[in-house]
Amino acid sequence: MRAVVFEGGQATIGEVDDPSPGHRQLLVEVRAAGLNGADIAQAKGGYPPPPGAPTTGGLEMAGEVVATGHGCQRFSVGDRVMAVVQGGGQAQLCMVDEPLAMPVPSSMDWESAGGFPEVFATAHDALFTQAGVAMGERVCIHGAAGGVGVAAVQLAAAAGAEVTATVRNPDSRSAVAEMGAHAVDPGDFVEAGPFDVILELVGASNWPANLKALATEGRISVIGVGAGAEVSLNLALLMVKRVRLLASTLRPRSLEQRSAVARRMERHVLSLVDAGRVRVPIARTFPLAEAAAAYEYFAVPGKLGKVVLIA
Repeated sequence: MRAVVFEGGQATIGEVDDPSPGHRQLLVEVRAAGLNGADIAQAKGGYPPPPGAPTTGGLEMAGEVVATGHGCQRFSVGDRVMAVVQGGGQAQLCMVDEPLAMPVPSSMDWESAGGFPEVFATAHDALFTQAGVAMGERVCIHGAAGGVGVAAVQLAAAAGAEVTATVRNPDSRSAVAEMGAHAVDPGDFVEAGPFDVILELVGASNWPANLKALATEGRISVIGVGAGAEVSLNLALLMVKRVRLLASTLRPRSLEQRSAVARRMERHVLSLVDAGRVRVPIARTFPLAEAAAAYEYFAVPGKLGKVVLIA
């Protein structure tokens, strides 16, 4: 089968062996697969897959089940599914552990489904499971025009939070505002505070301003460091404000932990999709054969929403 492989720090299309489903695994014919910052990092050698995971690209995908391994109980051949995977999503076929699979809502087309699982799972886990966002709280989301940022804005707004979103490109601010946020320039977020929760998707450039903008007993959840990973912290200010500093990734977690994330998504997020309260803005789609061009486009700043490969 054809799949995205990495050579010399670049993404390209290669021929790899077809996967075969094992115990409680689904073989999925991929229809669409989103690109994420982790894919770019892996291409450059900075984010290797966990031991035993596919080395080919892609952390999210959607498609139709074409075969099932022994022990599968929930999904059957022909079912529409989507999932966050540890690798291998950007291919013609993808192996998915059945506990990770979620049904694709009938209201969702393939390109949206392919760009949905990773960003919404990451945003939901960081905002609610980790940071415990509650109705009426003030939330700041940095880097809100990207895939995870767009998901986070919609989820926080749907939960009744008051959302401020930092968006570098002025042309994208109105679109982010329409999703339920007060969209501001990254240099202006401190004045828009104080915030009960700050979702950090950018990195070092927002520090130490994050601490200034945080309310007493506020929480900061770090899930992105594209603008740098090293910062200087005023520990005394953390103490005075009684700050909780959180950080997480999804990919290295155990199967059981990632399955729990999928079940929370089904309980709390898929109903929002059917109700039209959250959506997946698509910046651009590319055929799988043009994966190299898709990776180049993903790296261009200023776009809004997801880049998706159509298999």
